[in-house]
Amino acid sequence: VPRRMVAVQTNMGILPQFFFPEKAGKDYEPTPYLDRLNAVRDQLTVFSGVSHPGVTGGHAAEKCFLTGTPHPERGGFRNWVSVDQFAAEQIGSKTRYPSLVLGCGNEGQTLSYTRSGAPIPIERSPRKLFEKLFVQGNPAQVAAKVDDLRQGRSTLDFVGDQAAGLNQTLSPADRRRLDQYFTSVRDLEARLASAEAWEQKPKPKVTAAPPDDEKDGREIAKQTKLMFDVIRLALETDSTRLVSLFVDTTVIHNITHHGNRPEVLAELRAKEEGQFDVLGGFLTGLADAKEEGDTLLGRTMVLYGTCMGSANSHSNQNLPVLLAGGGFRHPGHLAFDAQNNYPLTNLFVSMLQRLGIEAREFSTGKGTMRGLE
Repeated sequence: VPRRMVAVQTNMGILPQFFFPEKAGKDYEPTPYLDRLNAVRDQLTVFSGVSHPGVTGGHAAEKCFLTGTPHPERGGFRNWVSVDQFAAEQIGSKTRYPSLVLGCGNEGQTLSYTRSGAPIPIERSPRKLFEKLFVQGNPAQVAAKVDDLRQGRSTLDFVGDQAAGLNQTLSPADRRRLDQYFTSVRDLEARLASAEAWEQKPKPKVTAAPPDDEKDGREIAKQTKLMFDVIRLALETDSTRLVSLFVDTTVIHNITHHGNRPEVLAELRAKEEGQFDVLGGFLTGLADAKEEGDTLLGRTMVLYGTCMGSANSHSNQNLPVLLAGGGFRHPGHLAFDAQNNYPLTNLFVSMLQRLGIEAREFSTGKGTMRGLE
């Protein structure tokens, strides 16, 4: 049974008073934001009282949402591998694309990092993503693409051979850095070899037309919907099973510092409700898509959240986070201690295990998420 994961972060917080339910368990009263997801309520877990241990620094935390690496605000910070890329190392070869690393908005931030902590560039254009997934080149174009991939592998081989000669002259610390480099090179070589094999196979055909990109940077919800539409096609055709999406909402940064002014809160609430409307449409679409006696949502975990519990105060505690689908027995609202937060990275361990990956810990998470089966 194919299991999939989509991880989405918005980077300017979510108003907690419109997100968190008051009551724990299945019988919680839906808040204004969760009401927009009511169609899939029975396949939804809302978390409160969770955060990443040691991840501080306000906006600096946005690069740690899928890694959980502590103290991104410190000088010399180096990230760890993100949970999607950790999974891609194990199951990425099963699909044409080991993972899709995507973004919406005006900036170039990413959620995905390699094992050596290097950021993976995002694709921000839904149209280019569609063409990558479904537009088949002619034989000459395919041959040129294969040749490019082979050239990339030969270049890596050359660089690797040259760098190996340095090993005898380096200090222990530099040898460790070089070993991390070699690990990255070997990982990239394996991906290039896999890409070459897939390039020889025809791409899936879909009836949907290529989308037109939304050029207005203020229309974050519209940009996100276009990307969600292509992501659903990618999942339906099993082109990938792992997706990360960074939704950059910097355009509303000013109003996230609302100071509890009613008119600013109303404007921010309207923007965030638009984002939840789009999320609701994506989840409903996955729930409506059938796959071998199950639904696409039943086989796809969708993580949605933010790096800040309160953008107004730049707090990285009590993160608004939810998980939909994936075949879990969803308990409704899992409420943990608001003062002594539960590690969100434990959820990542549960998600990895749900993908069929033998993992007992990930980052600062030393066990599975309590209360989620």
